[in-house]
Amino acid sequence: MFEYFYMRPDALSVWADPVVRERLAWYYSVMRNEKPAKFVIAKTIEVDIDPYDKTISLEELWKIHAKYREVFRKILKEIKEGKYELDKTSVPRYSFLDIKISIAYRLYSPCRLCARRCGAERFKDRRGICGVGGKCIVHSYFHHLGEEAPLVPSGTIFYGGCPLKCIFCQNWDISQAYIDRGEKVSPKELAEIQKELRLGGARNINHVGGDPIPHIPFILESFKYLDINVPQLWNSNMYMTREALLLLVDVIDIWLPDLKYGNDKCAEKYSLVKNYWEIVTENIKYAHDNGDIIIRHLILPGHIHCCTKKILKWIAKNTPRALVNIMDQYRPEYLVEKYPERYKEIARRIRKEELLEAYRLADELGIVYRPIS
Repeated sequence: MFEYFYMRPDALSVWADPVVRERLAWYYSVMRNEKPAKFVIAKTIEVDIDPYDKTISLEELWKIHAKYREVFRKILKEIKEGKYELDKTSVPRYSFLDIKISIAYRLYSPCRLCARRCGAERFKDRRGICGVGGKCIVHSYFHHLGEEAPLVPSGTIFYGGCPLKCIFCQNWDISQAYIDRGEKVSPKELAEIQKELRLGGARNINHVGGDPIPHIPFILESFKYLDINVPQLWNSNMYMTREALLLLVDVIDIWLPDLKYGNDKCAEKYSLVKNYWEIVTENIKYAHDNGDIIIRHLILPGHIHCCTKKILKWIAKNTPRALVNIMDQYRPEYLVEKYPERYKEIARRIRKEELLEAYRLADELGIVYRPIS
């Protein structure tokens, strides 16, 4: 049904690759409506409490979440094995998804969604360091044809704000400078956007930005109102708390994380964040161990030895099932373009020999990148 809308030739031919088919098997089955998306499963699992009851502590909600997560994982396993059929006619009053929504809103004010844990009182519309206050901000949504071949056409939703402050950000206008120029949408409206994209031919719903992390509560709540099957794709820098990741891991069908830096020094210099390497690699590994994944690595000029080599070696050792997009799209943008003398070392495009060195190392490590990059 969805294969013939605005299709790039490689978006069809990539599925002839047996490695791609095997590593993205779950995503492929949901994309083709052969299996239900994870969020659909989550909202069919009935829970025996009202998750929105304010007298229930956050600690108790997490215990309940852990209990029903075991139920979810058992059902998911049986669905993958063809041993379980969802009853989509029975809609529980409260579901496993509701537990996630309730926890997400508690984490959002004071905010503990991204790894900065800035504690912004977002219920009072106070902005976090990400630049987002109390509302979901969508700058645009459309069928994106420029993503990796297995993903296009991708139903891409660009959210405002971002936990990182990258000085070379190509989406700096929506991530940092003009966050509030986007449209404030409700979770119900966000569900309608997703439905429109899917019915228009999208293979997936691609939550990106900026970054979707500040919008986790609104995205989770939108799934309550989304009445169509569609794979959910998390396109993120992954600089989030483990609590936030635990809320997402049971509803995201395919992960598209960005692994930029191989060390904390470069991350702090260019994206103004601390403890980047430990946080992001732990989150990416957890996503890899719990779902389908394509890891993006944007090569930075002059950073083959300090970043690219370390990242590719880490991927080969820790996330061997991952497909990888080794990206050569870096260009001086935002502050680097504005102040090239201040950032001389990255005020250029990457050289051909840098890209070839990255490819050579990936080949040596057995990383599957050619069908994706």
